[in-house]
Amino acid sequence: MTDGAWLSLFSGGKDSSWALYQALQQDLPVERLVTVHPQGDSYMYHVPATELATLAADSVGIPLVDVHPDAFEAEDATDATAQGDAELEPLEAAVRELDAELSGGVGGVVAGAVESEFQTSRIEGLCERLDADLFAPLWKREPETLARDMLDAGFEIRIIQVAAAGLDDSWLGRQLDAAALDELLARNDEYGVHVLGEGGEFETLVTDGPHMDRPIELDAETVWDGTRGHLRIDDAWLA
Repeated sequence: MTDGAWLSLFSGGKDSSWALYQALQQDLPVERLVTVHPQGDSYMYHVPATELATLAADSVGIPLVDVHPDAFEAEDATDATAQGDAELEPLEAAVRELDAELSGGVGGVVAGAVESEFQTSRIEGLCERLDADLFAPLWKREPETLARDMLDAGFEIRIIQVAAAGLDDSWLGRQLDAAALDELLARNDEYGVHVLGEGGEFETLVTDGPHMDRPIELDAETVWDGTRGHLRIDDAWLA
């Protein structure tokens, strides 16, 4: 393993939170969480409620670095490859700053990628350019197994956005527990909904877990347009 500090790419959602938790279980020296806050749609990053990553980081007890890039309007992109490369640039600039700032530099990066070659290839390239290791414990794992592992570990997961056939407004704000997972498996059979929401079919927020000192509480309202929707979070705090 490369010497130096580790960074964990972190949105507050289930995948990045599980990757962080696994890194901590492996005693990797994670010294910073890094959250990218895209404006508009994004090919590379989790979008909704990234501002709550600050609360999650406070509960985890690891300093957070915020990255605020220019707006990325993925639907306007004519070249997905160029768009993905452009989206990586502000993250790489932030990681290079941390490489210069942290004692021993950046030795490794933790990522919560599950199936996206588009994302993972770019993170791998970033790590290669920095001579850093990559720890991606969810990569190519079976989705149902991953989901059950998260629940068995005590993760409390809220669904905060849905955009897929078979998922209506009743899913917004719902806890992703064993019953919800069974329903998602049924919707996977009927509609093809990915059990982990890969590809933006649904997005999540981890409100509590074994790596967190205090749970996140939410005051939120449902916003629904008939086919897709999200939670509008009016207030959030650590209990």
